[in-house]
Amino acid sequence: MQGTTLLINLAGAVALLLWGTHMISSGVLRGFGTALRNWLGRHLGNRWLALLAGLGITGLLQSSTAASMMAASFTANGTLGLAPALAVMLGANVGTTLVVQLLSFDTSLLAPLCLLAGLVLFRLRDDQRLESVGQCLIGLGLMLLALMLLGQSLESIEGSDVFIAAVAGLQGDPLITLLLAALLTWACHSSVAVVLLVASLAATGLASLPTALALVLGANLGGALPALGVARTRVARRLPLGNLLVRLFGCLLALPWLPLLATLAAPFGAASVVYFHTAFNLVLAVLVIGLTGPLAALLVRLLPDEPEPDDPGMPQYLDEAGLEVANIGLANATREALRLADMAILMLRRTTGLIEKPDSAAVSEIRSQDRSLDQLSAAIRAYLADIGHDGMSDGDADRAQEILLFTINIEHVGDLVANSLLQQVMRKAGRGRAFSAFELEQVLPLQAAIDESLHLAISVFMRGDLAAAQRLLARKALLRRLEASASREHFRRLREDRTTWVESGDLFQRMLRDYRRIHYHVTALAYPMLERSGVADGQRRPSAQDRAEEARQSSDGH
Repeated sequence: MQGTTLLINLAGAVALLLWGTHMISSGVLRGFGTALRNWLGRHLGNRWLALLAGLGITGLLQSSTAASMMAASFTANGTLGLAPALAVMLGANVGTTLVVQLLSFDTSLLAPLCLLAGLVLFRLRDDQRLESVGQCLIGLGLMLLALMLLGQSLESIEGSDVFIAAVAGLQGDPLITLLLAALLTWACHSSVAVVLLVASLAATGLASLPTALALVLGANLGGALPALGVARTRVARRLPLGNLLVRLFGCLLALPWLPLLATLAAPFGAASVVYFHTAFNLVLAVLVIGLTGPLAALLVRLLPDEPEPDDPGMPQYLDEAGLEVANIGLANATREALRLADMAILMLRRTTGLIEKPDSAAVSEIRSQDRSLDQLSAAIRAYLADIGHDGMSDGDADRAQEILLFTINIEHVGDLVANSLLQQVMRKAGRGRAFSAFELEQVLPLQAAIDESLHLAISVFMRGDLAAAQRLLARKALLRRLEASASREHFRRLREDRTTWVESGDLFQRMLRDYRRIHYHVTALAYPMLERSGVADGQRRPSAQDRAEEARQSSDGH
């Protein structure tokens, strides 16, 4: 039972170490993720600058795995080229060695200080960034505490016959040792934890230096596996595969020289494990930095672009790597939401076009587009629900709600077009009566007004344009005037020719109502921006009563 207890303590220490790493990563992303993403998007054109950026990101996030997933998402959505992204990963690999260097010192006093300072800052909830810094300090304190527990557990099992036999079984077989370390690192999702564990084994004499160096090589190889495992598309797999190939190349290069390297590192004692980890990644970065271009070309050939899906309802940008980094996942969802808006605009234009020129084939295509729109909308909503909320700042959470509101309202626009407006147009055509010149003159301005409002809504959604939001909400009055004018004139003409009432009057009035309801959903997209700004330039902030009335009018006739 004593051995089982020690193994449980060892596993618990590693789990605490990983949780501390997660707290630091989510704290940085929550407080500074959007600013960090924007800076990276503007400054990663140069490979050396990209390498330094990767080093800095890993230092902030305390995890090369998190940095790898962030860079993979950038390449998947086209924000970052593959060659500079490979340079980012080289820097991230070096950065994780610096984290190991810092955590290898005596931190017995630093751990409680970090926990205390972190708790004080975290309780200052009036300042979100201080709260995020506090979370990072708590995470660092937990990591340092986990390292102390790890050392105590290793000291307890130093004399265990079973453990000594297990470690001794690895002696003299560097390839098996490397593969076992790679599997352990993949399971832990942290090369930092494994390298620190190896350093402790070397310090207590449980592992010989050549075996410890082979374990370090395996930790480096296994550290590239988690990001590759979460990638679901060919484009998303390119960067993690490139990182894996680079590390595999380095391991194959260093493996035959382990006895010589162990001899050279012997004067440094147990610290040689940490120094070797740093030297390995530094040398590998210098060797590969000039080859990122050819390596990127090779990866593109190995993993060519996937053919465009025949079904437009299939998402193109909802990369699962973005789920780990909130602001990148939101950027992916935003791109899909814009596709959704384009589909709705096309449906509305084609339906209005049927008024002038009926076409049964176009009717089928519009209905198919509505099914695709519903499918894509559901995918966006599911993706937003899966984004890591631990890394969300208040601003990210607000943005997620804006994307959700945009998606739902655009889906309603599509449903109104396909299930109501299109039905009125088809009923008119089915009766063998063409729309009159008067009806066309009234409908086309409504279509143009909604089209312009949709483009204003996209501007508000993408740029947070307050002026555009105010213009969008003001256009409700314009559409009411157009609808009222068309309705009055239509009734006037019907009074002059009552024989057309049954066949034309009711359908035309229903169409006017559908255009109005569509426009209500479009103008609803101005509310998030206006609510954040309150009263601006004389624009009255919409009250709850206003919105309830609008919802009632919008749903009238559903």
